[in-house]
Amino acid sequence: MKNKFTHIGEKNQPKMVNVGDKKITKRSATAKATMFLGSEIIAHFKEAELVTKKGPVFQTAIIAGIQAVKKTSELIPMCHPLLINGVDIDIKIIDKTDIQILCTVAIEGKTGVEMEALTGATIAALTVYDMCKSISQKMILKEVKLLEKSGGKSDIKNG
Repeated sequence: MKNKFTHIGEKNQPKMVNVGDKKITKRSATAKATMFLGSEIIAHFKEAELVTKKGPVFQTAIIAGIQAVKKTSELIPMCHPLLINGVDIDIKIIDKTDIQILCTVAIEGKTGVEMEALTGATIAALTVYDMCKSISQKMILKEVKLLEKSGGKSDIKNG
């Protein structure tokens, strides 16, 4: 029986997938993080932003998410270093207690950017937590998921 995990070699040892023979294609991925902040924190927001002693929460979280996208290969061992074409992170309040973070990453390359999008969304959420924890520590990072990816062998849409 052949191993279906691409990061496990013939001797059952970890390996980094060789993408040398793959064609360069346009690839993108979008990940979504949903986070419970609670009404106490949301009440402090004015015009979709909260400025704390540490600075503007959403703007800082967006910058942190972009930095995380660029450092994904340093954090996740089998991810390839990539030349990122663009990162777009959008954070919005979706109701009286929750926010949504969307992270879209685009490249022209030989491997996908799903892990980069997931990492960007997660680190943006953790940055929101860090910047708001002085108000409340009841925040919950509820869900992080891949919404869609395109390019490469398959396209995925998880809605």
